[in-house]
Amino acid sequence: MTETKMLVKLGWQSFFQQQLSLDEWDSVVPARIVEQYKSQITVSAESSVCTLDIVPAMPDMVVGDWILLNADLRFVRLLERKTCFSRKAAGSKLKQQLISANIDVAFIVTSMNDDFNLNRIERFLSLVNEAGAEAVIVLSKSDLEHGPESYIEQIRSLDPLLAVETVNCLDIGELAKLQPWLREGSTCVMLGSSGVGKSTLTNTLTGTELQTTSEIRADDSKGRHTTTRRSLVGVANGGLILDTPGMRGLQLSDCKSGIKSTFNDIDMFSGECQYNNCQHLGEPACRVQQAIKDGELDQRRLKNYQKLLSEEARNSASLSEKRANDKALGKYYKNTQSQASKFKGR
Repeated sequence: MTETKMLVKLGWQSFFQQQLSLDEWDSVVPARIVEQYKSQITVSAESSVCTLDIVPAMPDMVVGDWILLNADLRFVRLLERKTCFSRKAAGSKLKQQLISANIDVAFIVTSMNDDFNLNRIERFLSLVNEAGAEAVIVLSKSDLEHGPESYIEQIRSLDPLLAVETVNCLDIGELAKLQPWLREGSTCVMLGSSGVGKSTLTNTLTGTELQTTSEIRADDSKGRHTTTRRSLVGVANGGLILDTPGMRGLQLSDCKSGIKSTFNDIDMFSGECQYNNCQHLGEPACRVQQAIKDGELDQRRLKNYQKLLSEEARNSASLSEKRANDKALGKYYKNTQSQASKFKGR
């Protein structure tokens, strides 16, 4: 197998090529999942696009995954992911939900209106940092807001090194600001709440009406949910964009290191507390509380940090318990079947 220009455009990298065995080198077809439905996936390979039925024997897969196909374009195996975005499934379901895979850059899109929320941005940043992708904050609807400086300043207060761009999602000229992250072979994901402009941004960058869009509600500046599926699409000047449905409830699980990275200033202050297990709730010689008094740290930020850690611990424990129960149940079924086969015909 040779690395072709088409594969590179799809995001093929040495990380994936190195996973092929010698036997597979000349016998498999690498393909990337570009669209996902309930019972099917659409994959793009070097010279073809095809649809595969999802069967129980297949592993959990998501848009952005690389898989190997045989000469008949049948599924062989899933390649290890470079990055993976996941969350606890919405509602009361005890399940980890995959969002996307093999993402290089995450555009966290948020509106410069009443829907702007630092707590939500920190939540998305925790997800991105856990996955290991690069985060870019995209402040949308600049055509509706004359003073973006205050929004940029608030973002910079989270981390002065964060990349921040303000755009009018309908102006292709302004979107040139995002081109450094949309180079050929790079894969970007759009993250953000419903109605912040993700679909409009995707449509403008691709030059086509790939996603339906809706006007924001005038009464509360909130958008309507428009995108209903995940799809990976190419940008005219290079790069790939994954547009995802708006997420009203992003529950974090298995994300502790991502949260710690997002709030590394609090983690740094914590290291200077008198007690190693300081909860920053009034203990003596608490460096975090002192930082709040001295204006070095915002009380809101500490409160959100503690909230996300608590949520992550609760969700991770619930999922871990479910995995253990499922494993035990699986062993019980296996033993039962084994015993039944022993006595069959007696």
